[in-house]
Amino acid sequence: MFEDSLVESAGKFKTKRGVTTLLSFGLQFALVGVLILIPLIYTEALPTKQLMTMLVAPPPPPPPPPPPPAEVHVVKKVTTDIVDGALRTPTKIPKKIEKIVEDEAPAPASSGGFGVPGGVPGGVGGGVLGGVLSAANTPPPKVATPQKVRVSSGVAAGNLISPIRPTYPQIAKQARIQGQVVIQATISKNGTIENARVISGHPMLVQSALEAVKQARYKPYLLSGEPVEVETTINVNFTLGG
Repeated sequence: MFEDSLVESAGKFKTKRGVTTLLSFGLQFALVGVLILIPLIYTEALPTKQLMTMLVAPPPPPPPPPPPPAEVHVVKKVTTDIVDGALRTPTKIPKKIEKIVEDEAPAPASSGGFGVPGGVPGGVGGGVLGGVLSAANTPPPKVATPQKVRVSSGVAAGNLISPIRPTYPQIAKQARIQGQVVIQATISKNGTIENARVISGHPMLVQSALEAVKQARYKPYLLSGEPVEVETTINVNFTLGG
């Protein structure tokens, strides 16, 4: 029976202990909730002075130093002893006397020139009308003719008196070589060929082309009615078909 009583009492004690624990936890949670909700509901009870001191803005930074004063330029006024073209009496005796040099008067115009007294030196004889007439009778200046001009091969071929017919080299004909030889030359004022030189062409055809070009004759090339030397290129063709 003692054991049964102990077992029964033990069950009773355990049941009361659990309820007490739950009740204790509930009271603690309620107390903590009340402590949290009171400052939220009654905000006027908060220490406003301490909160306002925390929200005060910091003082502004000190102002920058003032700029340095501007430099004062002293302008010295130069005084002169001449006022309105007249020399005034100085207030004190100068230590150094300056010598005043006047400009020389212009030379009088020569009496042997043209024009009337009081006219412009170097005038035109006969007055304005005489100057106009003399300018009208003056022949126009002669334009200098260039010593040498350059023309195309087509323009030079138009002044050719007789066609250029070179002798076909026999060795080139046997080798079946044909083509064009380009020669640069100067056509003199009387139409003859000078300074002929080969620009391009087969070596077997060059000599025959040079000899044919040197024998060619052209009409003088006229520029402003006067013959001039002409620099041009001459094309000599070699074809096996004649």
